[in-house]
Amino acid sequence: MSMFDLTGRVAVVTGGNGGIGLGMAKGLAAAGASVVVAARNAEKAEAAVAELGGKSVFIALDVADEASCREMIARVAERSGRLDVLVNNAGTSIRKPPQNYTAAEWHAVLETNLTGAFLCSQAAHPIMKGSGGGKMINIGSMFALFGSGYAAPYAASKGALVQLTKSLAVAWAEDNIQVNAVLPGWIDTELTRDARRQVAGLHERVLARTPAGRWGVPEDLAGIAVFLASAASDFITGAAIPVDGGFSAMG
Repeated sequence: MSMFDLTGRVAVVTGGNGGIGLGMAKGLAAAGASVVVAARNAEKAEAAVAELGGKSVFIALDVADEASCREMIARVAERSGRLDVLVNNAGTSIRKPPQNYTAAEWHAVLETNLTGAFLCSQAAHPIMKGSGGGKMINIGSMFALFGSGYAAPYAASKGALVQLTKSLAVAWAEDNIQVNAVLPGWIDTELTRDARRQVAGLHERVLARTPAGRWGVPEDLAGIAVFLASAASDFITGAAIPVDGGFSAMG
């Protein structure tokens, strides 16, 4: 349907070289967008670009570095002359009991997951405003809804990201920029495979609680990415949408 067509649009996906980011990038590319994979690992990113096809490119990004965030967005604008979609997906986690974190570990998680998303959004705002509007999609987590005994900084950053999403949505609605959050559930990625190794019984607990009866896969995020990037969602802003196989509906 034409309302989901992204032909001619330029989309940036931070951390788009693997996992959920690559799953969303595939959806955006399939809908016609030119996708910029913005990430640190160049080798992984080049492989992702090859998988996505001819209209995709890699631009280096370290979301924990303010100058890198602003430079990446500037390079996209210079190269493409526009920026229509920004997916703030890059993230990290350090797993341990909350009493054992150092201040440096706390700040490392928040700077990557929260501050980086804010800085990329801030840099993208004038470009989107100047072209008449745009779409921002922040990748939160079900831990924006639930506590995590072994990932307190991660949960705090994702909860804050939802509030940032709402605040940007309110501030930039007059600029025709829609800002929404996606809250993935348990998706089979490199990050969650590490979690399964580090947290005993996690795999079994996830399956027992998820009504869909399975872990998600990155491709399960492709559809929501296209929806929130397209004209189909023009009157949706400030929302936080779970994509979790029913996990959060179990209460």
